[in-house]
Amino acid sequence: MAIQGKPPTLFSHQFQSSLCSPTSSLSLVNGGSFKSKAQRKPLTLRLSCSTPNANDPQDDYLIDAPVSAGDGFSFSGGKYSDGPNPSDEWFKQGKFVKAYPVGGTGEKAKDPIFGLIMGAGSQASGDVFRWFSVESGNADNPTVILIHGFPSQAYSYRKVLPVLSKNYHAIAFDWLGFGFSDKPQPRYGFDYTLSEYVSALESFVNEVATNKVSLVVQGYFSPVVVKYASKNQEKLNDLILLNPPLTAKHANLPSTLSIFSNFLLGEIFSQDPLRASDKALTSCGPYAMKEDDAMVYRRPYLTSGSSGFALNAISRAMKKELKAYVEDAKAILMDKNWKVRTTVCWGQRDRWLNYDEVEDFCKNSNHKLIELPMAGHHVQEDSGEELGGIISGLISRRIVT
Repeated sequence: MAIQGKPPTLFSHQFQSSLCSPTSSLSLVNGGSFKSKAQRKPLTLRLSCSTPNANDPQDDYLIDAPVSAGDGFSFSGGKYSDGPNPSDEWFKQGKFVKAYPVGGTGEKAKDPIFGLIMGAGSQASGDVFRWFSVESGNADNPTVILIHGFPSQAYSYRKVLPVLSKNYHAIAFDWLGFGFSDKPQPRYGFDYTLSEYVSALESFVNEVATNKVSLVVQGYFSPVVVKYASKNQEKLNDLILLNPPLTAKHANLPSTLSIFSNFLLGEIFSQDPLRASDKALTSCGPYAMKEDDAMVYRRPYLTSGSSGFALNAISRAMKKELKAYVEDAKAILMDKNWKVRTTVCWGQRDRWLNYDEVEDFCKNSNHKLIELPMAGHHVQEDSGEELGGIISGLISRRIVT
């Protein structure tokens, strides 16, 4: 697998810097550490760089690595491969939606150590953020918005979209900081707090749907969506929660995710595509990631360090705020003034969230509970087509304005 690009200057995890001289040759191993040429071993990652030279036909950089190894390295302007790949095909299916104004002073994002201006991927795209969105189905049909969990992408709903498109207008989007959506450096327009995500979601929903909508949300972003829903009940037909954190035991991130919030170590691991995508998606249930899918999930971390910075920031926010948001969500869903028809779909092979108390919660709150015995935490990955059928059966097909 080759990654080629023209800029000879690469972007490191923290700042823009030339990583090697015209004659230097380094080897990337063990998720991003360097070894000298003399220490290089077969099948390790190999990084070659050269300075601009009109007479040099190899004025480029090349990173070679077996796909199973990953590189743990982030730069700006690279490609995952020379030829067509599933990530490109997925991108072609979507479009950018502008929603939620960029905060801050408009100053260019700089690295926190040397104060150098960061790459384009870490900058806000303008006055309004860009959200990557994939739509399927007739826009005149009732709208269903599919919201991925943490950390994941809209791509996780690829098996659900075709099922819903038969009778609904289905929309799946990448949260800010994930997938193809904007990923500004924290403190330069977006800080990745949960309260910001609530406001940002409101802006996005208002942008893509003028009528009432149904929301489907998975995992640790569920409390954020419930908070939004509590302020916009008149906008919603149905709310479907996929393995949401509902109890006090659910209020702490699993070690696989909490590691990203750690000082220094979290900043390093959040730049590793194998930890940030593969391990985060496969350690929580039976989901076995195929190589084509891995190419989509890894790409944000291979093409820009902004994905890792965003992951680190949202992990810290989750660690700080998740407990309060879970408590609030539980109170909202059990409140007698809650009017939105709500269903909890639970993949029973979830290794992160325990099923204890979930059944009692649904009984006490009078919400429907659907169990999926073969699915794990990422229900849409394990049982996508089945979930699409369940959602279709739950949502009313009437259009309410």
